[in-house]
Amino acid sequence: MSSTMFTIGLAVLGLLGLVVFLYLLSFFKTWLKSVLAKATVGFTTLVAMRLRQVPYGIVVDAKITAVKAGIDLTEGQLEAHYLAGGNLIPTVQAIIAAKKAGIKLDWEQACAIDLATKGSGKSVVEAVRTSVDPKVIDCPSQDSTKKSIDGVAKDGIQVKAKARVTVRTNLERFVGGAKEETIIARVGEGIVTTIGSADSYKTVLESPDSISKVVLDRGLDVGTAFEILSIDIADVDVGQNVGALLQEAQAEANKNMAQAQAEIRRAAAVALEQEMQAKVQEMRAKVVEAEAQVPLAMAEAFRSGNLGIMDYYKMKNVESDTNMRDSISGKGDSESEAR
Repeated sequence: MSSTMFTIGLAVLGLLGLVVFLYLLSFFKTWLKSVLAKATVGFTTLVAMRLRQVPYGIVVDAKITAVKAGIDLTEGQLEAHYLAGGNLIPTVQAIIAAKKAGIKLDWEQACAIDLATKGSGKSVVEAVRTSVDPKVIDCPSQDSTKKSIDGVAKDGIQVKAKARVTVRTNLERFVGGAKEETIIARVGEGIVTTIGSADSYKTVLESPDSISKVVLDRGLDVGTAFEILSIDIADVDVGQNVGALLQEAQAEANKNMAQAQAEIRRAAAVALEQEMQAKVQEMRAKVVEAEAQVPLAMAEAFRSGNLGIMDYYKMKNVESDTNMRDSISGKGDSESEAR
């Protein structure tokens, strides 16, 4: 019984040893590759990375690439950058490219740039490449709806300009520095300001390089991830006569204001005329009212004895004589029409 248990124990141990051997054998190819490349990574380190779900093959390849380029990197540094979300191979390639170009770039700085460009469509390799080989930025951008940068000279003529900005990546300011959009905005602002300070559009057309000189002297690359090498005016064209358009608009506005004021005065005159007509009607009403009091006064005079019958007939005769004369002269008709 004891021999049987011993045999089973040996079989279990043998099976366990076989499993361990096969598990370690899966690391043998990677380990051997690192040893032959003189970038040795121990078995325990490979197993630990496997347990931490780190792709040990990529780490080993990155270390081999670095060692072959004469860069001393530990597997711990590579693993830490991977766990931080970085791209190992591009970061190592960026350091190698910087070293070949004589640019100072250490591992920590390269990792920071790689993490800063993550998700932006850029890469640390591109940043180093741009630092070695400057690139050209169109201003305005080709993706923009605007096709030119428009400014107005002091004489009121609009000038349309296009610029090409040659920049080189400043690796020391890349992390936290403003990117291409800021360069485009600053250059556009500088061009508009320079055109606006020109006395005439002819000055801008005669020497467009004056724009680039003024803009370049303003230090537009401060706080950005780039160093501006040159600003070249690619195209200059004449636009609208903005000054004349503004004067025309002002004249139209003045005309509308004058018409409005004239209408106000006309309305006031009409209102005054209507008011006067109302007062005339009021006065006529008072006259009618006063004339209506005459018969009453005559009746009262008859009753009080102040007016006799002969006096009344004499007054009627005078009134009839007066009406006859008025009718002969035509005065009565005119008074009737006036009334």
